[in-house]
Amino acid sequence: MTPFIRLHPQDDVLIARSQLVGGATVDGVAVRGLVPAGHKVAVRAIAPGQPVRRYNQIIGFASKPIEPGEHVHTHNLWMGPEGGAFERDYAFGADVKAEAPRRDATFMGIQRADGRVATRNYIGILSSVNCSATAARAIADHFSRLTNPSALADFPHVDGVVALTHGTGCGMDTEGLGMRILERTLAGYATHANFWGVLVVGLGCEANQINAWLAHSSLREGETLRVFNIQDTGGTRKTVERGIALVQEMLPQANCVKREPCGAEHITIGLQCGGSDGYSGISANPALGAAVDLLVAHGGTAILSETPEIYGAEHLLTRRAVRRDIGEKLVSRIHWWEQYTKANDGEMNNNPSPGNKAGGLTTILEKSLGAVAKGGTTNLQAVYEYAEPVTAHGFVYMDTPGYDPVSATGQVAGGANMICFTTGRGSAYGCAPSPSLKLATNTALWQRQEEDMDINCGEIIDGRASVQEMGERIFRLVLATASGEPSKSEKHGYGQNEFVPWQIGAVM
Repeated sequence: MTPFIRLHPQDDVLIARSQLVGGATVDGVAVRGLVPAGHKVAVRAIAPGQPVRRYNQIIGFASKPIEPGEHVHTHNLWMGPEGGAFERDYAFGADVKAEAPRRDATFMGIQRADGRVATRNYIGILSSVNCSATAARAIADHFSRLTNPSALADFPHVDGVVALTHGTGCGMDTEGLGMRILERTLAGYATHANFWGVLVVGLGCEANQINAWLAHSSLREGETLRVFNIQDTGGTRKTVERGIALVQEMLPQANCVKREPCGAEHITIGLQCGGSDGYSGISANPALGAAVDLLVAHGGTAILSETPEIYGAEHLLTRRAVRRDIGEKLVSRIHWWEQYTKANDGEMNNNPSPGNKAGGLTTILEKSLGAVAKGGTTNLQAVYEYAEPVTAHGFVYMDTPGYDPVSATGQVAGGANMICFTTGRGSAYGCAPSPSLKLATNTALWQRQEEDMDINCGEIIDGRASVQEMGERIFRLVLATASGEPSKSEKHGYGQNEFVPWQIGAVM
């Protein structure tokens, strides 16, 4: 096995499979100095201002002369004078292909009365505002299997009672974009298939008035959706007592579910990557993409997101758009983000993070080219704004920030009943009510943090598995997890604190 990885014959760089030392030879080129594992080494001379290619795509421009064998990273590679905003060939729909023959696979799901299928069966406690978060958590804590196991002892088919609280809901424009996003997010969770029922707890005087939210979201209080305010109930203690009593009323019926064979078309996966490294775009991300292709072939849905982390690679998605307006909507979201970051005295290259750079990723262009690999190769069927209900089947896109908890929150609000999360640096993450699978990009991470990782895609780097073989394994693990097999993050109790709606706009 070679000590390097060449991704495309036209690339200007190779990727170190393990740490390279000065004097070592890679592809006939003598290495100059130390090149860490996962980092890039130049295979030819590159003059200042010239583009540098990986995946045969531009990942940046040389900021100084780069000699063959030299380490290529932040000291000699940058976004260029336009900050990465060079012209792309969007070629809308150029790569659209005929739909693959439909395949069939099943998992043991939970059929809801309206025809939707759940992968989990929770009762949720949502807060309308930060001020009611403590009361919401106290209600859920009463049903904790760790501190009060008797509370759910008679309800084995209920996965738990979880409080999903947040830090906003007031101090904001009641008619603004931020409020619309919050209302949409809460509505998506309140009606999520993985919840049998939901309580929404408010304070009473907040900007996010529960009655206004119900009206704007076309929701009505009923057997599976109960709402009340601390101020109307008479204080925190009475609110917690009322919440506990309402959950106790829900539990017997919530427990009357059973798992039965359901088609894989009922699985919707939110695709995430966090703590990415130089191997992410080589192992875990393309392997997840191969699993997505399998899911789509079986009629399922996958949601790619994190718009700041597809920047510079969006042209690879517009080529797959089934209609021109779908591709144009994606480009318009990219332009919105360029304006949004500029208005906040930032830039798109504020991402990647320090951890990403330590792992070998230099620019957002490079990170994005690896990130889009999670989306596989099938046609792009739709583009959604944050937390909008996902109604299309197949591969779709949702506009979200790159920060994983915020991004995944939007995907789950849109209907994702599972999350698949690739990581190279190591992530500890869960996502109630939708189980989250974490995919390690390298074997060193797997060995160091196996208690948090569900599958080791580092076998691709090690030469022990192909991308397609790993994609098949991921798809089978998705079916098993959707059938009730707990993920590593569920075993650790992750999920309640990772509910983070996108907070946008002025805090008043």
